[in-house]
Amino acid sequence: MPVSRFRERSRPAQGRVQRAESVLVEQYGGLVRLAYLVLPASLGRHRRVLRAHALAQRALPRTGGGARPRPGVPAPRDGAEPVAALIGNDLRVAVLRAALKDGRRAGGWAGRAAAVWPPRRLPIVLGLRLFPRSGNADDMALGRVLSGAEPATRGAFVLRHVDGLSEPEVLELLRAAGVEDPAGALGAADRLDLGNGAAAASALSAAGPSEFDACTVRAQPTDLLRRRRRTRLAGAVVLAALVTSTALVATGQDTEESDATGSGVARSAYAPAAQDLRRTDPALWADTSRVDFTAWPARGDRTDDTALLTRALDTWSSPPRGTTDVSFAPGTPTDPPPGSPQLLYAGEVDGRTVVLLHDGRRLARYTEPDASGGEPAALSVARVDDADVTTAAAVAVTEHDGAARYLLAPWIAEAGTRDLLRPDDAARDLDVSADGVTGPVPVPAAPAGGSCERRTVLQLRSSSRIVEDHSFLLADRGGLSPVHLTYTPLPGAGTPPARQPREATGSAALAAWSRLACGLDGLSDEGEPVRAVNLWDFADQRLPQDAGRAVWSCARAVTWRGTDEVSVDLRTRDAAQRVVRARGTAACSRFGQHVVAETRWRSPDGDWYVLAAGSRAVTGLRVTGEVTAGSDDRTLAVRAPREAEAEVTGLLRTGEDLAALTGDDDR
Repeated sequence: MPVSRFRERSRPAQGRVQRAESVLVEQYGGLVRLAYLVLPASLGRHRRVLRAHALAQRALPRTGGGARPRPGVPAPRDGAEPVAALIGNDLRVAVLRAALKDGRRAGGWAGRAAAVWPPRRLPIVLGLRLFPRSGNADDMALGRVLSGAEPATRGAFVLRHVDGLSEPEVLELLRAAGVEDPAGALGAADRLDLGNGAAAASALSAAGPSEFDACTVRAQPTDLLRRRRRTRLAGAVVLAALVTSTALVATGQDTEESDATGSGVARSAYAPAAQDLRRTDPALWADTSRVDFTAWPARGDRTDDTALLTRALDTWSSPPRGTTDVSFAPGTPTDPPPGSPQLLYAGEVDGRTVVLLHDGRRLARYTEPDASGGEPAALSVARVDDADVTTAAAVAVTEHDGAARYLLAPWIAEAGTRDLLRPDDAARDLDVSADGVTGPVPVPAAPAGGSCERRTVLQLRSSSRIVEDHSFLLADRGGLSPVHLTYTPLPGAGTPPARQPREATGSAALAAWSRLACGLDGLSDEGEPVRAVNLWDFADQRLPQDAGRAVWSCARAVTWRGTDEVSVDLRTRDAAQRVVRARGTAACSRFGQHVVAETRWRSPDGDWYVLAAGSRAVTGLRVTGEVTAGSDDRTLAVRAPREAEAEVTGLLRTGEDLAALTGDDDR
């Protein structure tokens, strides 16, 4: 074929690709955001940022393929330029399909290999780690809600609420991207926001930098000393290549050991050096706006023990097989530290040597027994990403004879303990050493025969150099970091409801928590560490037959991974009754501010009732089924047989219906 004719035939395809490139550049930020939010959080923020950009850039069709829409991609909406709209949908499908594929294989060897090989895949960043800017409390709340959803649900949420596509368009795009149940994914996305899609869309598409904006990132260097050392060792690597046969033998032995043990813990080819551990200036916490574990100085009398620190680092990077008790909290990535961690503590506590390390997203506690002990060394690792002044205030360093000792943050000015079951008792002072280690604090044991005699919690107060008169409660649930307890009270007469949880140190908060303290350990029984629990009193009700008043409360346990759990209780003068328990719901959070709950209640005279209540925005309730009744108030009580089928629905101020919250067993 003559060259001129080939060029003539290639121009249309090249023109389509050029047009696709123009659309991609115009919509680049939205495509990167779609990929970033669909990719799993387990990749880490640095890898998610790079992967999101790579997927958006690779969505460009090949020269010979044109920019024709794939089968099933919806036609453009009215008023849109047809070719540009079709290309935009085609790019969305390509990005979504690739992000879903990456999510499915993220935890396997193929996913890890794809993230680093081949090196020609752009973009490539050497010597830096990239992170989206830290968001505000609302951004973090939305991030936790989205991280607990399925990847297809997150993609549907972005397409529907951020990109503003219609329901048929979203279904067609999901179907074209290979989602098996597009309708289910869209339905789950609509349930995530519970009527707050506009607020979520505003947070996701805000003009300013946020933690969802993978195009506006901050950079920090990787391990500088390690890079210098690797450069100097380049010659040694070349020499090592000359003895490949020896290396292959060693590798074969390691492989046989790995196959024999079947360990699921990720192993590193190298371990950080003790001399490279990061150490924070002891005065930094008082002069930084980021008050979390990164502001902790290195404390303890063994911080210069190179041999001890090396053992701790080696155990985290490549746990010795059969000699160390290694545990990762559920939901915690098991990969080795990406660089040199930060040293928080190294010292002797209760006859054990303890080393605490922090790699920016996880805490690692390494412990060794004293010379007379026969127990093995132990390593515990748990997530602590996005910790703050309260959730980074204490770490459990040892537990012995039913009591735990904690290492407190440098900004803690006062420490005490109190029993949640005795709200009228004053807090007791707690001894704290010069290194910040507390005296023994009783930890809850498994109740015998259902009894619960005490529930001791920490009551801490931050230094005025951080925040004026800030006291808060932390409760031990067996993890490395205790749980932050907060409280949202009933709105008073003529006063607006509290928009943010308050610290649970006031008299009303302590009285409320005293009725639910024994059920605290039962929240989130999937084993995932809990970051915080907020107790929200959303309604009060006068009980039938002059049985007094009851308070409806919703306890929301927020895990570090974002897979939250909700428990609704009815508190009477004499007892607390569990009403419903649900996982994977936005109820009782900023993205689920409205709630309706119902339960069966027996009066002192032995009569059974259907009780129901709604939060402040509920203007009426109705019961349907074998029992019918209605109320123009936020509470309802109607006599009904105990086994009667009844369904409760609330009416919101907006005119929308809101069904009563259902538990996992009811769905």
